[in-house]
Amino acid sequence: MADARVPDDLRERLTGLGADAAARPLLVALDFDGTLAPLQDDPAASRILPAGVEVLESLAAVDGVHLALVSGRAMADLHALAQVPPGTYLVGSHGAERARVTQFGLDRDVVELTHAQADLLAALGARAAAVARGRDGVWVESKPTAVVVHTRLAEPADAEPAEAEAVALGTELGVGTLHGKDVVELSVLPADKGTALQALRHELGAPVVLYAGDDVTDEHAFEALDPQDVTVKVGEGGTVARFRVADPQAGVAALALLHDALTTS
Repeated sequence: MADARVPDDLRERLTGLGADAAARPLLVALDFDGTLAPLQDDPAASRILPAGVEVLESLAAVDGVHLALVSGRAMADLHALAQVPPGTYLVGSHGAERARVTQFGLDRDVVELTHAQADLLAALGARAAAVARGRDGVWVESKPTAVVVHTRLAEPADAEPAEAEAVALGTELGVGTLHGKDVVELSVLPADKGTALQALRHELGAPVVLYAGDDVTDEHAFEALDPQDVTVKVGEGGTVARFRVADPQAGVAALALLHDALTTS
């Protein structure tokens, strides 16, 4: 029986994708939080759904399929939380960091900052800390190439001005600014998920990419991908993605359908 959580239009596209030999190698790329892992107030509590862990293992075993997680999280954080099979590409910090999971750990691309970028990053950290100071539930995360102002635990009276000040700080200092759900990331290296995905797909020679994500920052990926690609918005909100599923559970069900299509065609 068909899984009712997967809309008919997406089901038809995934079934056709499974039968299309010209779509190999296929790159299956996925956001982490809100896509494979239900959103948590405590980011350290995020985990991929158990059914998601299983389907990723199954997809990794299919010839001609490459897996990638594409996240705003710092690489070390993403690797610590993501239960993915060896061979999976990890794209962290919205594309500023990249690695591949091996049986022995991470094979990482080295991120190097110029002296000027390192100084700017230090200044960003100090200024972002001032934005968070005195506001309950607002906190700052430091990454190798960025600082992030988080507001998920804050009430609107604290969250809204903190986000506005963080965006203004990015404009003032001329750094890359990404404003997502309850978060503002300020980066000294230009990076976005769309550019990172297109670079990876060209390296792999993938004629088709499936990408699923839930956040505002995932719209950069949806916009950057090609007409033949499969873009899936997870959850509510405006989007340029061609397909939509209701929640991470439905997204995992769609991945299971894709696996079945790939292995029975």
